[in-house]
Amino acid sequence: MNTLITFNDWLPVIFMAVMGLAMLAYVVLDGYDLGVGILLRRASKEDKDLMVSSIGPFWDANETWLVLGVGILLTCFPAAHGVILGELYLPVALMLLALILRGVAFEFRVKARAAHRSWWDVAFYAGSLGAALSQGWMLGSYIIGFQSGWTAASFAALIALCLAAGYALLGATWLVFKTEGSLQLQAIRWARGALLLTALGVLAISVATPWISERIFAKWFTLPYIVLLAPLPLVTVLLYFIIHRSIVRLPVRLAQGNSYGDGIPFACAVGIFILAFYGLAYSLFPYLVIERMTIWQAAAAPETLKIILVGAAIVLPMIVGYTVVVYRVFAGKTRVMSYGA
Repeated sequence: MNTLITFNDWLPVIFMAVMGLAMLAYVVLDGYDLGVGILLRRASKEDKDLMVSSIGPFWDANETWLVLGVGILLTCFPAAHGVILGELYLPVALMLLALILRGVAFEFRVKARAAHRSWWDVAFYAGSLGAALSQGWMLGSYIIGFQSGWTAASFAALIALCLAAGYALLGATWLVFKTEGSLQLQAIRWARGALLLTALGVLAISVATPWISERIFAKWFTLPYIVLLAPLPLVTVLLYFIIHRSIVRLPVRLAQGNSYGDGIPFACAVGIFILAFYGLAYSLFPYLVIERMTIWQAAAAPETLKIILVGAAIVLPMIVGYTVVVYRVFAGKTRVMSYGA
């Protein structure tokens, strides 16, 4: 039997990796600006303008990663795209509506009259929360293999709430990093409130994935994997500890005029999301639809993948380069933006 692995066999792996990185970039980058939107309702009128300014230069580019990830799923893994989007049709539709509402509210609130701006703030908050909850529901449903029933619905609802809290944690720590004064102190309190529910979500996913699949259980809890993978949960716990320690100590340092370390909570929150994503990807591989369809079964024809690979080799560096430039240009503390009269 011929067991030689060819380049055609590697193509689905390459595109799965690119899709995974795109979705991870979306969750982290759009996650913090969704989190800022979720927290907007709890801020004062003056702080709301500063919060929106903190994400203004970035939020459009952040959503590019979602388009890239879904585009790869559609073109490179059409069989899995049909199953996943078929099972998640309603939450996907709600997410798109929420993102549209959020985008419209972001643009209109700047030009709106003072009497109407509060309505656009509510719309921006609702769009941000709706998108976060929809994505959390999709994640929970996907992890348990699109099962039905009250248990499955309860788990999906729990993950929806926890992902919204995770985004709020990213948003709060982003504001700690990007703002000063009273808003920075308020963001520290928001981060403290979101930390526990975020940890609950990571724990729930960590328990559920090996619970529903003997294959995943064996990948984590048999030798030598249990030893090799032990650093993953240990580092995650360490990052939670560092965030908690930082947000407890930061108010004291800020009162003394010392802002050193105000980026540590955001960096650690990003680290938690990266580690959680890596653990989930390791658990699911090589399946795109858990225990039903592998990446090779779902992949398009090799000839199609080769053509798409050429396009991806051109587009992906452009997206990365643009993202890096934007974050470098708008580095530093945020000031309220203005579009003029």
